[in-house]
Amino acid sequence: MKTAETLRLIARDPGRAVRLKPEIALIPLVFVVVVGGWEAIVRGLKVSELILPSPSSITFALFQGFANGLLWHGFLVTLQEILLGYVLAAFIAFLMGAVISQVRIVEATLYPYIVAFQTLPKIAIAPILLIWVGFGVASKVVIAALVAFFPILVNTIVGLKSTSPDKIDLMRSLAASRWKIFRLVQLPEALPYIFAGLNVGIVLAVLGAIVGEFVGAKAGLGYLILQMNFDMDISGMFAVLVILGVMGIAFHLIMAGIRRRVIFWQKDNANL
Repeated sequence: MKTAETLRLIARDPGRAVRLKPEIALIPLVFVVVVGGWEAIVRGLKVSELILPSPSSITFALFQGFANGLLWHGFLVTLQEILLGYVLAAFIAFLMGAVISQVRIVEATLYPYIVAFQTLPKIAIAPILLIWVGFGVASKVVIAALVAFFPILVNTIVGLKSTSPDKIDLMRSLAASRWKIFRLVQLPEALPYIFAGLNVGIVLAVLGAIVGEFVGAKAGLGYLILQMNFDMDISGMFAVLVILGVMGIAFHLIMAGIRRRVIFWQKDNANL
């Protein structure tokens, strides 16, 4: 049963959630317990807002930040950096993965350098990219793409090379060209691996964009965290972290939905 269909059924009959999958009911329960306990501890022990703000203070900071446009502008800037970096990484990773998986000499000569470059900490490369590209959106897009690139590339290569040799031999016996073998056999077989890499990549793109903004930026959620840290606005910092967490979850769910649509023939037991 697909997630969207399940949610519609639950909206009509809330008790159906427990009958369909008991653990679904635990999700809001855990949230209420954690947030309620957090609020009670902060208020009961009179913890300073400079150490740990209460959920109510964080919620107020969220509403205030969106009301004055500060969080909304930062969200749009970071979202742009994430999406552009992610699309760039996915496009290049798929093309390189397709070439590397098909041409052995390219894999033998190019892949070791890619792995070596991946071992470099991106936060060490970020200042150099800022000098080359500037403090605008472009440098954050490049950093986000670099962080998201490797898992997409590796999963693409593994997926394209996981095709059964018998299937390839069968296609060759039918006089199929290399392009037809790739399009009709290898690519469909590799899609679960590719989407696994895409799912990891979109989350890492968020990390890459924030790292770039930490190093140097004029706007964005990472820039706001640094500004709020300087102003000792801890509630505002937590509000930004909440936005980033929601963004990560939303990206994950969107990719899972696209995956179910594209790879419709594969049953996913992890989904509702």
